[in-house]
Amino acid sequence: MFNKYIKLVLVVICIAAAVWQFYETNIGNGIMFILLGLIFVFLYFKNEMILLAFLQLRKQNFEGAKKWLDRIKNPEANLVRKQQGYYNYLNGLMVSQTNMNEAEKYFRKAEKLGLSMSTDMAMVKLNLAGIAMTKNRKREAEMLLAEAKKLDKQNMLDEQIRMMKQQMKRAGVPRQQFGRGGRRGKGFR
Repeated sequence: MFNKYIKLVLVVICIAAAVWQFYETNIGNGIMFILLGLIFVFLYFKNEMILLAFLQLRKQNFEGAKKWLDRIKNPEANLVRKQQGYYNYLNGLMVSQTNMNEAEKYFRKAEKLGLSMSTDMAMVKLNLAGIAMTKNRKREAEMLLAEAKKLDKQNMLDEQIRMMKQQMKRAGVPRQQFGRGGRRGKGFR
């Protein structure tokens, strides 16, 4: 909702007001201004639109999440680096249902910008591995799965990683060719 610099200005104003209230011996008001300033510090590092989009995703409401993300205008200017990573991560999750190429761009950007939690980064790697597997880039998919396994310290994605490895094994088995059995006739040299 607010630009990140406006949030910092509001923090400074709240702290100044708290100091003034402490000087006037209004301790309760000073504590209230400090708490208000802490809310703005929290919102500086955790963007309120991204938090609301996460809440919508928990409800499986992709349209609502997209609506909240679309309210962020110019994410490079209004978000700090990790928030930009989560912005791209959420967009990649929503676009991955329809457009794999665009989803890959969002996930690559989220991977480059970084995410706060290692489990979220593991999820990005897992999605990138799935996209690489669908594009027949097996080696890249294997590397991304190994990285996702390392990043998933709480084993929250263990089942998905196992399923992806099984799919890769099935995709690696050569398909049965029907026809002449590989022998060439005399005229085919």
